[in-house]
Amino acid sequence: MSEFLELSAAGPVATLTINRPAKRNAMSYEMWSALPGLLARVSADESIRVLVIRGGGHFCAGADISEFSSLRRGADGAARYGEAVHAGERAIAQLDKPTIAAVSGFCVGGGCEIALACDIRVAASDARFGITPAKLGIVYNFTSTKALVDVVGPAWAKQILFSADLIDASTALRIGLVNEVAESLDARVRELSEQIAGRAQVSVRGAKKIIGSVVDGGHEDDFVRALYAEAASSADYAEGVSAFLEKRPPRF
Repeated sequence: MSEFLELSAAGPVATLTINRPAKRNAMSYEMWSALPGLLARVSADESIRVLVIRGGGHFCAGADISEFSSLRRGADGAARYGEAVHAGERAIAQLDKPTIAAVSGFCVGGGCEIALACDIRVAASDARFGITPAKLGIVYNFTSTKALVDVVGPAWAKQILFSADLIDASTALRIGLVNEVAESLDARVRELSEQIAGRAQVSVRGAKKIIGSVVDGGHEDDFVRALYAEAASSADYAEGVSAFLEKRPPRF
């Protein structure tokens, strides 16, 4: 694990905090490598229903460029470093629980990669977004490029990647890069995460799986029908129907 990544929980909501303020929360190779283990802990903890990923004053300024002349040097080093980044991003994207990126300050390069791996992105008004491999002579990997295209479309994906410019929170909202811009980021993320945690988890997790399949070009098949069957026989379904008939809030 990494000293710069802090995992905590308050009830059903866990928070993964990137805490390396001296580097504007830039991600080192060690930090990328720690992500799969941390996400596995979240997945295994049945009491956790939602994961929030956040920084401090800044979400994440990207990969730690100071390592590029050593750990990322040459084709072999670049491949090894890229594998760690990809594994960390995939650990977030493939978590079986909802994820929310709470974005303030800089969200650049690898930081944007982490935010795009989350299901929902909520930004503060001071948030600034950019993906900057064109400033470094790097080709952005296929999986993360697809995530960007899925969210903002090909035209904006091209502008973001070709220009390597930063865009502000209002532009990010307009193009669909973020779901919301909140006046009070902490309050809104707390409200949203607790709301999702309070819903029927068989529905929330089923929706996450089906949406992921739709994005990847899937169709209704036995996998999806199994989710329907699971929900119909679940305790959540029984409680939801009972609560509706009894005119009371459900207790999932």
